[in-house]
Amino acid sequence: MPDYLAPGVFVEDSGPAPRPIDDVRTATAAMAGETERGPVEPQLITSWQQFTITYGDFLDRTLPPPTPNIYLPYGARGFFENGGRRLYVARVTNTGATTAQSALPGAGGDTTIAACGPGDWGNRIVVLVQPDAAAPERFTLQALYFRDGIPANGPADRIPDAQEEFNGLTASSAATTVNTASRLVRIVECPAPPAASQWPGVVLRGGASAPATDAEYRAALAALCDLEEPGLLAIPDEAAFPSLGAALIDHCERLRDRFAVLSAPADQQDIAQVRPAHDTSYAALYYPKLRVPAPHTPDGQILVPACGHVLGLIARMELGRGVAKAPANEVLHGLIEADPVQFTLGKSEQDSLNTHGVNVIRDFRSTGRGVRVWGARTMSTDPQWRYINVRRLCIFLERSIAKGTEWVVFEPNTEQTWSAVRASVESFLGMVWRDGALLGNKESQAFFVRCDRSTMTQADIDNGRLICEIGVAPVRPAEFVIIRIGQWTKAEG
Repeated sequence: MPDYLAPGVFVEDSGPAPRPIDDVRTATAAMAGETERGPVEPQLITSWQQFTITYGDFLDRTLPPPTPNIYLPYGARGFFENGGRRLYVARVTNTGATTAQSALPGAGGDTTIAACGPGDWGNRIVVLVQPDAAAPERFTLQALYFRDGIPANGPADRIPDAQEEFNGLTASSAATTVNTASRLVRIVECPAPPAASQWPGVVLRGGASAPATDAEYRAALAALCDLEEPGLLAIPDEAAFPSLGAALIDHCERLRDRFAVLSAPADQQDIAQVRPAHDTSYAALYYPKLRVPAPHTPDGQILVPACGHVLGLIARMELGRGVAKAPANEVLHGLIEADPVQFTLGKSEQDSLNTHGVNVIRDFRSTGRGVRVWGARTMSTDPQWRYINVRRLCIFLERSIAKGTEWVVFEPNTEQTWSAVRASVESFLGMVWRDGALLGNKESQAFFVRCDRSTMTQADIDNGRLICEIGVAPVRPAEFVIIRIGQWTKAEG
């Protein structure tokens, strides 16, 4: 309380307004899988072009058949083609894979340079150095990557598949500059400027690859645990590993802040075998596979799991209409024209699969409606958590409220704090209700917020626990639209 020592007019703040809770968007996706090249630490990718710069091309372009575990690049492309904008990629590598590296000779000591990630792809990197004639302590470094092997006569024979150049480097700045910006190499040690080199310069050596195993996929999945942003998750190759689907589900159920998309492993058209292997509201299953363009293959096309395309569609729905919109009855993009789905399924097949929680991708091109996702169910048998948008809405609410109430930690556990928490949460849920995500003609029908003596005992307060109870009434999709039509005779008079 200020001291008033002389007559006058004094203006005071009336106190803080309820602290706003911002939306925490859950449209960012994460995928794990094998790639042609690139770092093993998860990277944020915002376009298909950036993916190819960082991780290279399709694996089945560079590896001899049969090629296992090749679907991540197709999943990433499908994600961006269907409206996804932000994707974290965790590259999976075999623990026995080694990283190519070599020494750049110099008068003051050798500079050690390595590929930015393990694998035999690093053996196809050439490094060239050119000193600055005007400033001998500075140099230019070029890194050239040739996917199909280093040409004998230099880049004139074949344009590099990736090329980087860094100018004005010094011994002290080289590692920071190159390691921050390069998608090909890392400088391990640079005691002095390296000597000039002409073609073929220095070729990196010693990189080795091997197909990844279930354990390596689980390690990449664990690396995604430390990321707070992703709200969607998939491993396009999960069907190749019997226990990986369970690991995906366990990941989402433990963190409670993301939702997994799985693809049915069955390749046959026997729909009786297509069933969710687990009962969970944190994942959804999609069937069948999709045919997408692959000009580098003999057929010019390839069958891929639907998870990448579906993740993009879910992200598109959230960004365009909000998380409460069921991600269904929407067209999938990026498919071939002639035969876009593995199996053409009709209403009778849909009836059986939908009942068991399998979301069917249907071909409606005969009626001019394209290929659409025709289901929005989780893998849960609990009717309360039957729909994807209900689970994802609750994830969105939990993440937003948790983030928006972080200020409460270490505040006095008193009525004033409880009132402030209620006001913040009620204001946020009121906005969600007005956006159409909650049922009810008024706020009291859509949600409730309790944070008072009814939610906390004295023991809770004494032990520093502030407990807020929140209930919401989510909007559910109109899955079955029933229109009753009858004859009506106008009454006379």
